[in-house]
Amino acid sequence: MSALASLSSEPRLLIEATLRPIQGHRFQPTGFADLGPARFTGPDGSEMLLVESAQSVANRLELSVYDPAKGDLIPELEGLPYVKVLGLQDQLLTSTLLEAHRINSPYVLEASDNQVKTTLEKELGNLNEGPIDFRRVAKCLFKLDPNSLLHGCFLAILDGRLRITRAVTGFIEATGVRPAESGGVKNDRVNQTGDAALGKGNVPYSRTEFTASHLSGYFNIDLALLRGYGLPAEAVDLLISLALLKIQRFLEEGLRLRTACDLEIVQIKATRPSSYTLPDIQTLLKESKGLIGKCTGANLFAKPAITEVTYKGDIAKKKKKEKAE
Repeated sequence: MSALASLSSEPRLLIEATLRPIQGHRFQPTGFADLGPARFTGPDGSEMLLVESAQSVANRLELSVYDPAKGDLIPELEGLPYVKVLGLQDQLLTSTLLEAHRINSPYVLEASDNQVKTTLEKELGNLNEGPIDFRRVAKCLFKLDPNSLLHGCFLAILDGRLRITRAVTGFIEATGVRPAESGGVKNDRVNQTGDAALGKGNVPYSRTEFTASHLSGYFNIDLALLRGYGLPAEAVDLLISLALLKIQRFLEEGLRLRTACDLEIVQIKATRPSSYTLPDIQTLLKESKGLIGKCTGANLFAKPAITEVTYKGDIAKKKKKEKAE
């Protein structure tokens, strides 16, 4: 029986992972330019801290199934569609696996051949006539880049209403936090009194890390949203399987969030439905591979699965500007 069969009537799958620093007790949370560490007070008055935001976890989930050495998906997911952007010398510039806005990347939609934009416009028809048919949108995105349905996108270049909600979300919080102050100095071996603004001189600095009584990662897979797109059963199962695979691989291999924030998993469990037993990575890899085969056989994917486009927009704009001048 499929590891997903028992989720057929559930609207959400909620997962909680207990975490801890892999060494010592201190960790460095995410920081924001105008805010610093995101500290807040919990409902019970406890001091809390956002360790990793939903935006950052989304990026890390995407990278959890990406092989940077190959510049491609891990072998088990071969055949899963995405868009690859090439430069003028056919070198890899980027892809929808790496772009912050996935298929809505300007490097994809402003490619010289307009292949993806043309496909979207052809598949979606005249968007100005009546309400958006999001089932039609989902079918098209699944064909070109299923990850855009999992992690969301906003196709504003086609229509300001084309927002695809993120179906899998996650964040990491710390409870009972206390600051751990430390510091150091950047030493200049040549000129200890040089201008710090120029990167010279000995420069002392302070550093704030934290300890916590409890570290938790929370994940939410919106099953109802994925089913609501009206995709075939094998397509929905593939999206759920991919979401679970990404969460498991992120927790197993991707928790070195920063130089001073290296975490490990203590326990993982489903909290809704609490009776659900999470499948392991090997089971999910096998299931995902089988579902990719089924979706390919049902002609749900682009052919070839990897759509290649060439981007030379910046070069063309530069030449146009030089000609005008």
